[in-house]
Parts: sequence; structure tokens; C-alpha cells
Amino acid sequence: MELNEKQLQIIAVAEKLFAENGFTGTSVRNIAKEAGINIAMISYYFGSKEKLLEHLVVYRMANFKIDLLSVINKDDVDFKKRLDQLVNLFVMRIHENQRIYKIIHTELSKESGCLTFEHYINQKKENYKTLESFIIKGQQAGIFKENIEIPLIIPTLIGIYFHFNYNQEYFNQIYSIKSKRQTDSFVKTTLTKHIQTTLKALLTYEN
Repeated sequence: MELNEKQLQIIAVAEKLFAENGFTGTSVRNIAKEAGINIAMISYYFGSKEKLLEHLVVYRMANFKIDLLSVINKDDVDFKKRLDQLVNLFVMRIHENQRIYKIIHTELSKESGCLTFEHYINQKKENYKTLESFIIKGQQAGIFKENIEIPLIIPTLIGIYFHFNYNQEYFNQIYSIKSKRQTDSFVKTTLTKHIQTTLKALLTYEN
């Protein structure tokens, strides 16, 4: 998706406000004021608040499937190493885009929500099929176990990350994390390694 500088500015502001105040709690006027632009500019570029959120989701999800395939298609790398690389890809992608995940999960959890996130769900299905193909090939190669609930692999990974994220003050005290830099380092090393170990325990024949 090609966006100009002004569109990127609007999307960045909208993402911040949607994450902080919720979709319904953020008005187009709020976004325009925070971005220092005329309300009409948002209508001109995006049409509506709903379409603005749709563009935001599409923009944030762009190229993820390409990154996914770039790891999975490394046939010269063994399955376990590629699994570790996939975990790292997912964790860092989520960690670096926390706001959009928070927005999506909050809005999807609302029973009366008017937003369907059709593109997001379709993209998740495509990503799942890509991961499923990789797991099946690993099963055929005798690396991955046969009795695996493949649809629950990504939720397991994401669930561990967000449990840490939503309880960060607790983990800050447990691990003596005192800054964002230390948080980023912890996620990149300790948390990612733990998730890699967890998924290998679920998927492979390692003890």
C-alpha cells in the first residue's frame, strides 16, 4: 500500500488515539486536532473513520506474508531452526506493533462492535495456511509430531507475549526491568527464547 507523508501522519495519530481511547472513543475531530490538520483532509484521504482504521490495519499488516515465506522457504535450513526464526518474526512483529494489535483485539471483543476487520481476518487465514503447510511438511519429514492442533500454535505464541505485555509491571519487578530499552532486550532474548522452547516442546520430539 502506497501512502503519502500526510496519510502516514494521519494514520500514526489515529493509531495512537484508537489505542488510548478506543475506536468509538476517538472522533475524527480528535484525530484532526492531534494531527494539526483540517477534518476535511481525513475525509479526502480516507472517506470515514471506519475506512481510516481499515487503511491502518492494511498498512500495518503489509509485507508480513512475504516475511513469513522468506523464513519458511529456506529449504536449506532445518525445520527446528526455521521454527525458531518464525517465533522471532512473530514476537518482534507483535512487539513493534502493539498498538494495532490492542486496537484489533479490543474492537473484536465487543459483541456490539460494528467493525468486522474483514481484511485482518482474511490475512490471518492466509498466514495460517502458510504456517500449516510448513508444519505438514515438517510432519512428513518426521520432525514435527502428528497430533498437533495447528490452529492453536499462533494463539499459544501470541498468548504468551500478551500475558507478559498486559502484566508488565509484575514482570518488571520479577526481572528488575527498569526501562523500555531493558523491556525490548528482554522480549528479544528471554521471552522469545522461552516461546521458542515452548513451541519446540509442543511440536517436536525433543525431550
